[in-house]
Amino acid sequence: MVTRQKITVRVETCVGCHTCELACAVAHSESEDLMAAVAAGERLGYRIYVESFKNRPIPVPCNHCEEAACIMACPTGAVNRKTEGGPVFLDADKCIGCGMCVQACPFGVIAISEVRKTAYKCDVCIRRIARGEQPACVSSCPTRSLFFGEINDGNRNKRQRMAEMMAQGAAGAEKELRG
Repeated sequence: MVTRQKITVRVETCVGCHTCELACAVAHSESEDLMAAVAAGERLGYRIYVESFKNRPIPVPCNHCEEAACIMACPTGAVNRKTEGGPVFLDADKCIGCGMCVQACPFGVIAISEVRKTAYKCDVCIRRIARGEQPACVSSCPTRSLFFGEINDGNRNKRQRMAEMMAQGAAGAEKELRG
């Protein structure tokens, strides 16, 4: 069985601070340091997007889809997986900047670099993971709205939070009935 790790979002706790976007941009800079990147004049690009719907901020990361449309759309093989069921990567050296992957992505999380004229997307911070760290967006989130792990672990955490909220609600209702 192939295990898949991905970034899972807790929409209900996101406050829209955009810290995840900044941390992502810095993690993908040459120096991996904000001040050094600014001093070097780097044009930073993030790979997670905080969008808004009805005044609620919603972080939108790459889903590293099982049947990724971006992989199927790429004419050069620049968009691919290194392992079966693993994350979807983009090899900038193979990318011709045609934008087919951008058009094919149903989540709109692939962009074309203005500087390099090639596509870029979330790589789940593979360099950070190799060092035993979490993806930058996850480790920087002050409200812990982002989680990186097995897909089923994310679902288990959601169920546990829901059970806790329901139990608190039931306890409050029971107390109100007695009072």
